[in-house]
Amino acid sequence: MKRLLTAMALIASIGSASSAMAASAQPNTKEVNISVNDAYVPGGFSSDTDAYVVISGVFPNSCYRWNRAEVTDKTATNHEVKAYAMVSESMCLMVLVPYTQEVKLGRLQRGEHTLRFVNGDGTYFEKNLVVE
Repeated sequence: MKRLLTAMALIASIGSASSAMAASAQPNTKEVNISVNDAYVPGGFSSDTDAYVVISGVFPNSCYRWNRAEVTDKTATNHEVKAYAMVSESMCLMVLVPYTQEVKLGRLQRGEHTLRFVNGDGTYFEKNLVVE
């Protein structure tokens, strides 16, 4: 009986230690600049309203998750947009995963604005936004 209780205590301690190790073995994640394939720039913004664009693209696998967009005002009418995702270093499905996100630009002054969407590899494309 004493051996049985000792064996059960040993098994319970091994089980709790392995579950603690599994909980601490979370996959590492890192933030990466991702590619933007297209951007929809709606019209009708005034200087009194917040402007926004809708960006879309494709993640290369299921380990990517949308994180944020960074808008940098280079000048009063030139703005740079970069998109970022979190990538986990774990088992991934090797499928293309589309994404679409709204990016707030904030209140912009009147005039024509140039939006430059910069990809992770340094390439970019530009779209124009008119604020009335």
